[in-house]
Amino acid sequence: MSGDYKFGIEEEYFVNDASKRDIARGRIKEFFEACREKLSEDIQPEMLEPQIEIATKPALDFADARSQLTTLRSSVGAIARDFNLSVMASGTHPVAIWSRVRANLQPRYGKVMHDLQMIGSRMILCGMHVHVEVPDLAARVDIMNRIQPYLPLLLALSTSSPFWQSQRTGLLGYRLAAYRELPRTGLPDLFDGAKDYQRYIDTLVEARAIENSSYVWWVIRPSLKHPTLELRVADSCTRVDDTLAIAALYRCLVRHLDRDPKLNAGQTGASRAINDENSWRAQRYGIHGSFVDEASRSAKPVRQILEETLDLVAEDAKALGCERELDLARWIVARGTSADQQLTLYTEALGRGLSSRDALSGVVDWLSAETVGEPMVRH
Repeated sequence: MSGDYKFGIEEEYFVNDASKRDIARGRIKEFFEACREKLSEDIQPEMLEPQIEIATKPALDFADARSQLTTLRSSVGAIARDFNLSVMASGTHPVAIWSRVRANLQPRYGKVMHDLQMIGSRMILCGMHVHVEVPDLAARVDIMNRIQPYLPLLLALSTSSPFWQSQRTGLLGYRLAAYRELPRTGLPDLFDGAKDYQRYIDTLVEARAIENSSYVWWVIRPSLKHPTLELRVADSCTRVDDTLAIAALYRCLVRHLDRDPKLNAGQTGASRAINDENSWRAQRYGIHGSFVDEASRSAKPVRQILEETLDLVAEDAKALGCERELDLARWIVARGTSADQQLTLYTEALGRGLSSRDALSGVVDWLSAETVGEPMVRH
């Protein structure tokens, strides 16, 4: 390990028609061209046409990451306004209908869509990814195994997907439920070291089942492009503070697990099944639920799990200089996630006599304004 644990953040956003507050269907190509011209390699398309991904450059401190994120968000938002568009960070789109969304026609995505068929067309989903530098593949695979018990917590803190196709789902984080339709998703298997993982990848590639390891879409995976372990479990976070809190907690956990190779060693099939159960509980209840604790065979509230985890990585946070960002995780629990705010706005609007569609339009307004750090404009 280099000891720096450099990190980078990727966020996916929906591109909306600002007037209709629905997924955009026009001027998207011009919008992307303007983004690429002004923001260069920091901007990438996604599998579906009305989606965009931004990426920070590798960073060592969170002040730098915050500056990059806020600048990228505000810049993309400003460009979008020039085309009567808006961008929105949330795990699902409150009103978009998947059958009306066009796929990206770039060659890579065309191949993926040909393979996935209707399942690919249904992926109106946006996530947030965090890369943390782990140069050695063996260490990446080992930490990927041992970090799995903490992934449900990171998911619960990020929940921003309570609606799907104009319906209230009853879940705080519906995104992963929809995402599980894809192959090679969910928790990774518990690999017996780097050779075992590489044998899995090589076998699928040589059999022409996949082109490379980037077609493996687990909630955490070794990156193909970078010497990093990539967190993929989180919904796209509406608030910058939430993104930074989750990135800081993940980075601290990677450092802690790297420095304590005995922690969570010997994960079993039962362990993985319990982690999967807790992932479901995070999707369903977010920060308001509880997780099954394997050691005590009891259920612990998410708030307690968070405090125990923050205590565990306190020295790591100090070493990495991200104590303030880590403390923001407590603020998420205190004031709620994006999903909580969306549901509050929706319920209040219904209480004022608005239709469900108008209530959801208000949710879209809040998501769009909060994403780029602007006051919400009421129509």
